[in-house]
Amino acid sequence: MAEIKKIFTAKSIEEAKAMAAQEFGAEESKITFNVIEEPKKGLFGLGKSEAKVEASYEQSKAEIAGEYIKSILANMGIANDISIEETEDGATIEILGDTTGAVIGRRGETLDAIQYLASMTANRGDKEYYRITVDCCGYREKRKVILEELAAKIAKTVLRTGRTSTLEPMNPYERRIIHSAVANIEGVTSKSIGEEPYRKVVISSTNPRPKKDFKGDRRPRRRDKNPDEYTPRSMDMMKTSFEKDYKRPKPEDSLLVDGDLYGKIDI
Repeated sequence: MAEIKKIFTAKSIEEAKAMAAQEFGAEESKITFNVIEEPKKGLFGLGKSEAKVEASYEQSKAEIAGEYIKSILANMGIANDISIEETEDGATIEILGDTTGAVIGRRGETLDAIQYLASMTANRGDKEYYRITVDCCGYREKRKVILEELAAKIAKTVLRTGRTSTLEPMNPYERRIIHSAVANIEGVTSKSIGEEPYRKVVISSTNPRPKKDFKGDRRPRRRDKNPDEYTPRSMDMMKTSFEKDYKRPKPEDSLLVDGDLYGKIDI
């Protein structure tokens, strides 16, 4: 909570109170008023003074965030309105209007930035964290569905291949969606690696496939002899020089594959 005070001047006390209620966006019953000066009529109607009222209002963190978002939108030249829905552990602020593309940004980057700044403003100077979620035209729910589908698709591939898969960097909100979706899929697990803002989710199989050993040359090697004393096999010794020359590929043979001169050219 944050207390804000302001002095309002009007022709009457009632009018000053109404101005305060409109300024704070709250009911008069929730505002504390202190009458500094009552309106006075001067002699013969001259020199009259107006009423001065000091208004004090305890603004909630959700309202602080809402006012900050309004100022951001105004500086962006966007005439949007907001709605605030408070819960036990935080608040969701919905940005209403037509120019949603500029507010959301690429993959919600602009919306995430607005949410971060609004949350920092609302929680400034307070140790108890109050969660602020900023949404625009239901984007958060749509993005959640896309991420859950992505998690299921990647998990399916990991289960089939046994290979670990690393996703692109995501913000904490989106990583939680991925972790939650993977937790409901048997045979896979997930964890986050890296540092912000490049922290990403890694999805792994709980039963990875064993790596295959590279066989290489299957012909057994004779390890009982010195390599310098190696002699060709008996069949090689029986071959004549003509057979060896006949078996040796000629330069022009490399150009022919099944009779096709361009068989080795990848077009």
